[in-house]
Amino acid sequence: MSAQHDSSSRYAALRRALVTTRVMDRGVSDPRVLRALMAVPRHEFVPPEYRELAYVDRPLPLGQGQTISQPSIVGLMTELALSGRPRRALDVGTGSGYQAAVLAELGCEVYSLEIRRALAQAAQARLALLGYGERVRVRCDDGAHGWPEHAPFDLIVVAAAPERVPEALVEQLAPGGRLVLPVGRHRQDLVLVLREASGRLRQRLVEPVRFVPLVGPDAAGSSPDAR
Repeated sequence: MSAQHDSSSRYAALRRALVTTRVMDRGVSDPRVLRALMAVPRHEFVPPEYRELAYVDRPLPLGQGQTISQPSIVGLMTELALSGRPRRALDVGTGSGYQAAVLAELGCEVYSLEIRRALAQAAQARLALLGYGERVRVRCDDGAHGWPEHAPFDLIVVAAAPERVPEALVEQLAPGGRLVLPVGRHRQDLVLVLREASGRLRQRLVEPVRFVPLVGPDAAGSSPDAR
C-alpha cells in the first residue's frame, strides 16, 4: 500500500536527500527499507510548527512528552527487525504513526499500541487519511503487554525504553521473528532479540541510543482499552 500522493516536489526532494545521505550513512542498506522511507511523507506525521524540520535527521516533539524518532534510527530499527518476508508486525509506541506507516509500506499487517489515548486516536485518523487504514490497527493499551490475541509476530519494534526486555513481547515472537528495542534507564542500548526457528533465543547489543521511557497506565495518565 502507498501513502497518498505527495503533491509537494520540495518535500519529496528533501525526503530523497535525507534517505540517500543520513539514513544510508547510518548503514541502512536494505532496499525495501529505503523504498519505504522514501514513500512515507514524514512531514504529515509531525506537528505543523515542525513541518519544515521533518526531513532533518532528528527527533521532533509530538506533545505529551513524546517524540517522533529520527528517520535514521527508524531505518536502522526497521532493517534490524526484518527477516525474510514479514507478514505481521507489532509496533509498540505508536506516537504519530510514522513507524507503523513504514512497516505498512513493507507489506506488513501492523498492530500498533499507544498508551496515550489522544495520540492513539490522532495516529489512527492520520494513518487512515494517508491510506494506511486497512493495514494498520491502533489500540490504546500498555505496550509492554503486547497484543497477544494477534500474536505471534514476525517482527516487533518498540519506540520507548523499558528497563529490561519485556517477557511478554519475547513470548509473542514467531519462530524466526525479531524484536528491536531500546533498553535501559540512565544508559540505554538498542537491543536485538532473535527467536530462531528452533525456538532458541539470541540477543545482542547494537549501539547506545536515547529514547523516552516506556511507561505504564499510571504514568501515562490514561485508561487503556482492555479489548
